[in-house]
Amino acid sequence: MSSDEVKKPESEWRAVLSPEQFKILRKKGTEPAFTGKFDKFYEDGIYSCAGCGAPLYKSATKFKSGCGWPAFFDAIPGAIKRYEDNSWGRSRIEITCAKCDGHLGHVFKGEGFPTPTDERHCVNSISLNFSPQDKIEEEME
Repeated sequence: MSSDEVKKPESEWRAVLSPEQFKILRKKGTEPAFTGKFDKFYEDGIYSCAGCGAPLYKSATKFKSGCGWPAFFDAIPGAIKRYEDNSWGRSRIEITCAKCDGHLGHVFKGEGFPTPTDERHCVNSISLNFSPQDKIEEEME
């Protein structure tokens, strides 16, 4: 484990996450389609992990996929881990936060979206926090 990784027992995660966040981030749940606050949200900024605060996605990589969850074509380098997921009778790629291993969603390839990576990172809104670009710039000054 690197010094940047966040490891906590289940009881500590339950204490810091809402029940909905715990179900998705720690138990690999999925929020209902078209219900998340970031599904149709397109402001400039950075999306970070709701579990540990690690930056995950830049708004410039978010696109309208119509899938019912926030969709990104690429993550910040090193921000996510990928795992083979054969649950529910499907072959998918699960994505988690590289820092705390919180479940984010899944990556789908070859769907024909006009993106540079030909990938759709389908992410649960509840797994994310958002920092507007103007706030980020103020903090850097």
